[in-house]
Amino acid sequence: MVEDFLTRGWIKFPHDPLIADWVAHALPAARASVDDPAHAQWHDCEGTWFIGVDALDNDPQGRVGGSGPLAGQAMDFIATHLGTHPLHKGQVSVIYPGYPRPRAGEGETAARYRARRDAAHVDGLKPAGPDRRRRVDEPHAWILGLPLTEASPDAAPMVVWEGSHHILGAAFAEVLSGRPPDQMALADVTEIYQTARRRVFDTCKRVELPARPGEAYLLHRHCLHGVAPWAATATAGSDGRMIAYFRPELPGGVTAWIETP
Repeated sequence: MVEDFLTRGWIKFPHDPLIADWVAHALPAARASVDDPAHAQWHDCEGTWFIGVDALDNDPQGRVGGSGPLAGQAMDFIATHLGTHPLHKGQVSVIYPGYPRPRAGEGETAARYRARRDAAHVDGLKPAGPDRRRRVDEPHAWILGLPLTEASPDAAPMVVWEGSHHILGAAFAEVLSGRPPDQMALADVTEIYQTARRRVFDTCKRVELPARPGEAYLLHRHCLHGVAPWAATATAGSDGRMIAYFRPELPGGVTAWIETP
């Protein structure tokens, strides 16, 4: 199983009673976060996306809404092969019918990329400044997705480019090679990231990862991934397609982000 994960860059776990129990406790808290005025800034794409960064009120072990710690097959796999880390407040990502529409302030090129390329990205590389330069701002350990609501497979599922972590990881290692550890987070990775991303589009298989409550999927931190458009035939309840995401940061910073398998 770990060989498949390291080769493909992702793995999906079947329905797990422990995850399903966690979802039952987390869903009310996630629903509350969507309507919380403190999170109003996360409603974007003309109302078709609640971004929900740090919106879930969980503790570092994942307890939320009276649940126990986040547990199950996915967490066992992480503990055995990747290493556990204290969890941040989970992201509550909700997609609604009509997605994608442009984000506030998003230009035509970016909106077209969102629609045609699933807004494909590597987490932790935040564009900054008028030229939207990218650095490794958040060196995540891994990305765990936990669906909270039922939705049809074509209701804006997660998308991942299989094997893309090999191409992108090598590109990041190249541009950061030889830099002192305390300078790595300052390195501009924009050009090499864009070049590697084009290679990924040309050579890697695009895979959609629809999943149901109780299931989970895990992505390698260097994987190119995004969100597919909401299809005309897609269905979901009034909560939309809601997924909780955890992506804890590596304590070793950018050095660990590059060197850890």
